[in-house]
Amino acid sequence: MMEIKDLKHILKSQFGYDSFRPMQEEIIQHTIGGGNSLVLMPTGGGKSLCFQISALGMEGMAVIVSPLISLMKDQVGALKANGIAAEALNSSNDEGLNRDIINRCLEGKVKLLYISPERLVGGMMHLLLQAHISLFAIDEAHCISSWGHDFRPEYTQLGQLRELFPDVPIMALTATADKITKQDILKQMNIEDAQTFISSFDRPNLSLDVKRGYSAREKLRSIVELIHRHPGESGIIYCLARKTTEELADKLQKEGIATGVYHAGLPNSERDRVQDDFVADKIQVICDTIAFGMGIDKSNVRFVAHYNLPKSIESFYQEIGRGGRDGLPCETVLYYNLGDIITLRKFVDESGQREINLEKLQRMQEYAEAQVCRRRILLNYFGETSDKDCGNCDVCHMPPSTFDGTVLVQKALSAILRTEEQIGFTLTIDILRGNFSPEVVSRGYDRIKTFAAGRDIPYRDWHDYLLQMLQMGFIEIAYNEDRHIHVTELGKKVLYGKRTIQLAVISREDFSVKARRQRQKENAAKAIDEAGKSEDMELFNKLKEVRKRIADEHHWPAYVVLSDKSLHHLAIEMPTTLVAFGNTFGIGEHKRDSFGAEFIDVIKEYAPTKEVLPFDEMATIAPVTEKSLSYMERQKQLHAKAYAPWTDEDDNWLKQLVKDGHPIKDIASFMERNNGAIKSRMKKLGIEL
Repeated sequence: MMEIKDLKHILKSQFGYDSFRPMQEEIIQHTIGGGNSLVLMPTGGGKSLCFQISALGMEGMAVIVSPLISLMKDQVGALKANGIAAEALNSSNDEGLNRDIINRCLEGKVKLLYISPERLVGGMMHLLLQAHISLFAIDEAHCISSWGHDFRPEYTQLGQLRELFPDVPIMALTATADKITKQDILKQMNIEDAQTFISSFDRPNLSLDVKRGYSAREKLRSIVELIHRHPGESGIIYCLARKTTEELADKLQKEGIATGVYHAGLPNSERDRVQDDFVADKIQVICDTIAFGMGIDKSNVRFVAHYNLPKSIESFYQEIGRGGRDGLPCETVLYYNLGDIITLRKFVDESGQREINLEKLQRMQEYAEAQVCRRRILLNYFGETSDKDCGNCDVCHMPPSTFDGTVLVQKALSAILRTEEQIGFTLTIDILRGNFSPEVVSRGYDRIKTFAAGRDIPYRDWHDYLLQMLQMGFIEIAYNEDRHIHVTELGKKVLYGKRTIQLAVISREDFSVKARRQRQKENAAKAIDEAGKSEDMELFNKLKEVRKRIADEHHWPAYVVLSDKSLHHLAIEMPTTLVAFGNTFGIGEHKRDSFGAEFIDVIKEYAPTKEVLPFDEMATIAPVTEKSLSYMERQKQLHAKAYAPWTDEDDNWLKQLVKDGHPIKDIASFMERNNGAIKSRMKKLGIEL
């Protein structure tokens, strides 16, 4: 088995990182030792490095099974940019190229081969018996389980791998899998002896915000403001319907925002063009259905919005996980209203797994309606517990106020029962508001006692209160009765005065021109203030230009050259030698030698005057020396968990790392905090090195 120092050398020399993320090193060592594994890590948590470094540490060729051509393309491009022999076999290649790749695989000239499950089980599996295979990595492994949220029948044939290659380790990886899905993956893959590795699902750099009951016009204004908060930065907007993606994209384009559309109804050529333009930063925003994003390895997505409620927490977490993969902040916003619930409930009823999908939808609703820290709800769903609020969701930022809403709820429940539960949301509100609509009058509802009993409350507020009542279980929607509302037994207790109810105070954004301009001024001032404290933003933008020029020359996405996080480090540290440049976060030997000089030429124009030592080609790359950075904003850019609350789990992990003999620098890297934060916590806990 390779020693830790050898694995860390691969990590640094090939990928430019100084230390592994939690669990990566254990997984890699287990795999190199010949063990099978099931790896659960959140999107952006570092799954790909687990099989990539395993492959580089083993003799032979690793086979990576992925259903996503776009992901294959992105990862193979990134590996090649690091000087690693990687190829992809898929339908987007012409057959001549595929034949050439197969021949090179059999000749031992390829280190990592990416392949779709269809192509693997369609004949390649037996052909690979002629090659020296080091490892099989099954990405998106939840697709093999009929209990998973994205079941794909072709995955079920991958169980043959264990029979045909009994001595080759298998690594199954997924970002989302509940207990029953995990068990099914192990059974279907014939690796029930595998060791399961479950990483933390916490992504503290993702902010979480939910906006309920917005009209289409309000959603548009809110989304435009979201985009304007991220000038020149990439974002994804998920929509429930294809038509919605096209309509929203058209409106954003009229606002002067470079926007693309992506959904399964478009020709392959158009989808490929839009994806390539997004990856290459030619368009800023993608409006898409869930067909997009699964295979995107783009690291610098800075905002993710859901125009509609997702069907499950698994889907939601995987989709927001497309943002902030480089560890820098990403803003996520979820919009939802009653129409989403009705549409999704229809999908559930028409699905082949009604009970399972209904439970998943209900959990998603609970998240959206939450009055407590949203991150704690997400972590709890994936089996993690946290005893502290995250401080980075809307509930933590502005804890909801409540009021005694018993009388309001009683009025609504009374109206529903007096119509013999033959009305839906719209008619209920019409009755409460005293609206003499044709349907109200024709049914005689204008003569019931509760007609106009809530005329003092705006229509939109009634809609919100009814949603709250639905979530609290006082009413339910009879989807098989034209979506009529029924009062539950719990609701009857409220109606008859057996319990009181607290409703959340409704808080709405002011979308007036004056309010929007004021927010724009505040955001601009904040951006200037943060930029001044953290780095030379003029240099950062110049470095982005260099990155784009190199990317265009090689036909790569910009982030394949260097990530935004690496550029931020360069703009702060201003290295003026190749040795120092190669010691920067995310820069390995191949990138240092290939285009380090181009970045250094620009940095020298901004760096303070100092003696520049000539580069000795035989010099040993020294470890990265972290600078002492005193500003909070700078720390948050460099360390994903800077200023995040310490949990009991964090404290226990810190104690264990110290006990294992890790130095402060490595502990800080593992825990994604700065050296000072680690020392301060150790002092508070009475820990000594």
